[in-house]
Amino acid sequence: MTTPADPYLLTPGPLTTAASTKEAMLRDWGSWDADFREMTARLRRGLLDIAGDTNGEYDCVPLQGSGSYCVEAMLGSFVPRDGHALVLANGAYGKRMATTLRYLGRRHTVHDTGDYLPPRAADVERILIANADITHVVVVHCETSSGILNPIEEIAEITQRLGRRLLIDSMSAFGAIPLDVRTLPCDAFVSSANKCIEGVPGFGFVIAKKDVLRDAKGNSHSLALDIHDQWDVMNRTGQWRFTPPTHAVAAFIEALRLHTLEGGQPARLARYARNRDVLVAGMGSLGFEPLLTEPWRSPIIVTFFSPADPAFSFERFYELMKAQGFIIYPGKLTTVESFRIGCIGALDESVMRRVIEACGNALSTLGVANAAPAPASLGAREALAA
Repeated sequence: MTTPADPYLLTPGPLTTAASTKEAMLRDWGSWDADFREMTARLRRGLLDIAGDTNGEYDCVPLQGSGSYCVEAMLGSFVPRDGHALVLANGAYGKRMATTLRYLGRRHTVHDTGDYLPPRAADVERILIANADITHVVVVHCETSSGILNPIEEIAEITQRLGRRLLIDSMSAFGAIPLDVRTLPCDAFVSSANKCIEGVPGFGFVIAKKDVLRDAKGNSHSLALDIHDQWDVMNRTGQWRFTPPTHAVAAFIEALRLHTLEGGQPARLARYARNRDVLVAGMGSLGFEPLLTEPWRSPIIVTFFSPADPAFSFERFYELMKAQGFIIYPGKLTTVESFRIGCIGALDESVMRRVIEACGNALSTLGVANAAPAPASLGAREALAA
């Protein structure tokens, strides 16, 4: 990997992008021009290929805005106004979906398993059987507030078997973690340009069954977030309804090319998983402990307990890491002090080894001899994992 002039972004997105992806944004594009319409069509086809849509059952609808715009668009368009959604939450982004449904006035039930554990099929089955009026199950694929990888395959199976509909927030997973619509039954999922495809911020996308898109007419609470209308206009005209993020689309086309060149989803998963493994082992040598036990630890981002040593200050640690060329992420947990280090973006294990070295240097400057967390933090993790 090429060393960037700017610090590495060790976050769940925006993330460090390849030089050629940045360079793709140096040209201006006309939003109504035939060349840009072809770029939009290529973007949609490329994403459907990654999703495994070989029989044309699904379609891809890009939408301006951040990932949360696309999540709200999915929920507002596909959960009918008289629907009832079961929200499977184990972190900030599951809870955000519940908040979104509350804003939308959609009835919802929340099943919250906390920061350490995923929702399991047996619990979903129990809730769906007890609540016959639940129409939809919504779940986060990779919950980046903790780094947990949720078992969407088993959730999809039980949801389909009980005749309900599944909506997935695959924001930080799609493109690296397998999500193949030929084997994973779902109505729709959303992701974003600036995650595992390694594009830049500016738009997200919804991949949904065509019959679900057709049936969504009139459901949306919002003109700008109406997925059916965006889909209809794109299919009729090839154009976005409103001003598109032209430069972000151009960058994404290049990012898709690099994704394919690397070997697609399996190769990207392998690189990210190696980044994670090198990171966890190296941080362990300094005394750091990951929040999650190995079965649920994603290759997207790893949460570490903050050291118990009173000399440790995350704010100072952050600045020391930034001075060495690495932007890390604060924790987003409610029960323990933590911080996060991302494994995705245009970086490899050699970069992760430098991250570990930088962490060691920062600890030395802070006067922290060992980065071990408080025993109570580990005790809570082990008790819940059991």
